[in-house]
Amino acid sequence: MVTVALPAYGLASSTRPAAQPASELVAVNATFTPQKDLCLCLCRRDDALRLFVRDQHTDHAGPGAAELCAQRCRRALRLLTAVGDDWGGEWGVCRALAPHRGHKSWVVVPR
Repeated sequence: MVTVALPAYGLASSTRPAAQPASELVAVNATFTPQKDLCLCLCRRDDALRLFVRDQHTDHAGPGAAELCAQRCRRALRLLTAVGDDWGGEWGVCRALAPHRGHKSWVVVPR
């Protein structure tokens, strides 16, 4: 999907650094929230390509469970660390902002 969309919008040079992180974001979020909706967004802003996936991951009952889940998510997204190092980008995970529920995983890839 990303490999078709980016060239169509004149961003063919961003296809290689964006395709793997997009696949990784979708795969990891689908693992953490199986059989629930995901939203993948691609934006070009400030001379960078921004990709994020918003999922419907529920909040955890206690702070220990939330931290354990956050650690598991960071380990699962370790490929994004490599992409960030190679392409000078950054990534993270945070709660989705209202009115959305769940969490948002994101990566920024400079052009």
